[in-house]
Amino acid sequence: MSKVRLVAFKPPGIRRPEIDAQAALIAALPYACWLVDAATHELLAVNPASEQLLGMGPAQLLGRTVDSLVSTPEDALFWMEAGTLADKVGAMLESDTMIRHAEGHMLWVTRRVSFVPLEGSEGFWALSFRDQTQQRRQEEEREALVSELRATLESTADAILVTDLAGRMRSFNKRFAALWDLPEDLLADKNDEAVQVWMRRSVADGAAYAARLAAIQEAPLLQSSDQLHLLNGRVIERVSLPQFSRGRPVGRVYSFRDLSEKVAATQRIEELSHSDMLTGLPNRRALAERIDYAQAMARRDGSAFALLNVDLDRFKQINDTLGQNYGDRVLREAAERLRGALREVDTVARLSGDSFGLLIHQADARMAEQAAQRVQEAMNQPYGFDTLSFTVTCSTGIALFPSDGAGADELMASAERAMHWVKESGRGAFRFHAPRKDVDLLSRMRLDHAMRAALTENRFRLHYQPQVDVNTGRVIGAEALIRWRDPLRGEISPVEFIPVAEESGFVVAIGEWVLREAVEQAAEWMRQGRPMQVAVNVSALQFQQAQFVETVAEALRASGLPPSMLELELTESVLLRDADEALNRMEALAALGVCMSIDDFGTGYSSLGYLKRFPIQRLKIDRSFIKGLPGDASDAGIVNAIIQMGRALRLQVIAEGVETEAQRECLARLGCNEYQGWLYAPALEPRAFEERVWRRR
Repeated sequence: MSKVRLVAFKPPGIRRPEIDAQAALIAALPYACWLVDAATHELLAVNPASEQLLGMGPAQLLGRTVDSLVSTPEDALFWMEAGTLADKVGAMLESDTMIRHAEGHMLWVTRRVSFVPLEGSEGFWALSFRDQTQQRRQEEEREALVSELRATLESTADAILVTDLAGRMRSFNKRFAALWDLPEDLLADKNDEAVQVWMRRSVADGAAYAARLAAIQEAPLLQSSDQLHLLNGRVIERVSLPQFSRGRPVGRVYSFRDLSEKVAATQRIEELSHSDMLTGLPNRRALAERIDYAQAMARRDGSAFALLNVDLDRFKQINDTLGQNYGDRVLREAAERLRGALREVDTVARLSGDSFGLLIHQADARMAEQAAQRVQEAMNQPYGFDTLSFTVTCSTGIALFPSDGAGADELMASAERAMHWVKESGRGAFRFHAPRKDVDLLSRMRLDHAMRAALTENRFRLHYQPQVDVNTGRVIGAEALIRWRDPLRGEISPVEFIPVAEESGFVVAIGEWVLREAVEQAAEWMRQGRPMQVAVNVSALQFQQAQFVETVAEALRASGLPPSMLELELTESVLLRDADEALNRMEALAALGVCMSIDDFGTGYSSLGYLKRFPIQRLKIDRSFIKGLPGDASDAGIVNAIIQMGRALRLQVIAEGVETEAQRECLARLGCNEYQGWLYAPALEPRAFEERVWRRR
């Protein structure tokens, strides 16, 4: 750098060589440097680094006073204090300030001034500047990040604690202090040890807390989650994650979340899931768990226990007659009575609706029976609400462990089955479960499943048994009878599977299939010029279906069979369930032109009044009365009475199960019109029926 650029002005009192010597020194410095006259405050020299810093060269700076370059009020004070350096040899003044760049923006600098004395003058100041703008900007960015981090910590609902690897506290938020109820003086003193002691003393198990914390701190990379129970009742979740810097662990971040409300809600939900809202009793789920516990205890000590299923009799009438409010009151009162009938160690649970489960611990059959008797006595007492007084009995089923079940589900099912047997036997009593029934029930379930599959896979078929005129021997009709051959079981009798179908309700689907198949077969015979009336059995459940009449009409319409060629055989139970509804349905069938008969007559309780009202054409005498003919006088008397009654009502009478010529002759003497049975032919497949019947004609 030329001397001309370094010095553009020499005030009086300072010799030129002295200035040039000092200017040469500062020219090589890497940072901005000025020489300022101590008397006039004028700039005597500047170095190239100054121009790089401020964007102003010697021509713009030399000869100007530093007062004209002051940017802040602090600068004026700085130069006033710098004036005192003349009396302090070797003294130096340093401060941070801002200087304006030639382009107008401000720069942060650290300036340092020292006094240089000269003989014959007041001397000059040597002033240096170090650019701190980038450092300041980084510091501001760090402060902004710290501020954002602080805002983030305070905005979260979790309590946050940041520690170094040694466990010393580096940062925390207000939620942390509030959650742990930390005193302000501990936080103000930043006493790490005192804070840790406070936290350890706040938990229910301080020793376990300390051991776990030590294990976490000894493993810098460990991630953990723990649940802490505080002495004040709070439940806190502690999550710990390692903190990294440049890929290395430098500390740990703990977050604490108050789970007290969540835990309380979970406990409440658990309580509700195990209890009945109306009565406050344990529910089915809770009873099952207690049965499992009783089962484990019984297997350990070889004892037994009993399970009672108590169901209120005709409880629906209470709700229907008095309303649900009274029904609820009855259930709550019943719960209290059941509690009072048992020991404190026993359990009363509400299973559903008006059904209760009673677990009797350490009980054999005799003790279970005694408990059931106490229950019956308690429940048979009259109920009195307001001005009402009534009695509600109960049916009780008893199951014993281990004979009636190996687990809760089996025992409850056994007790429930025993209760249903009481219901079917007349109610208001108790009964032990009969284990032998289990095999029957399982067999019926399997049979029901196989039966449904058989209908889907077209394994059912129809056979037809001829119906014969007693006097002429002419075949006047055919009864359609269902047959089923299972690939695994072989031939299965209708006597075996029809009762199962009636119990499950599947008899409706089977009955509709039989109706369609029989009607179509009769129509086929009609098309061949061989008209033959076909009789189809109708179950009580099938007859009660709302669309039954429409189903019959549709089958006739689809096949083209005249309605008079179809006979529906109805059981006496159809007439007894709802006589008026049965009459309406039978009149609708009669309007179609369908014939109807009463099947198995004499085994039910039909009255003459019903028979007179219903539009029926025939009575079928049950085979049980035919078997004893002609030798059994009692059977002969019953058959004769039925035939005479049929004549009086102008009905045709047909006897089923005729196997001998003597039986046929007896029926002919008594005036029976028709018969069917092995005497003429068993039930035959359609082709065999055709060969048997029309070959003889």
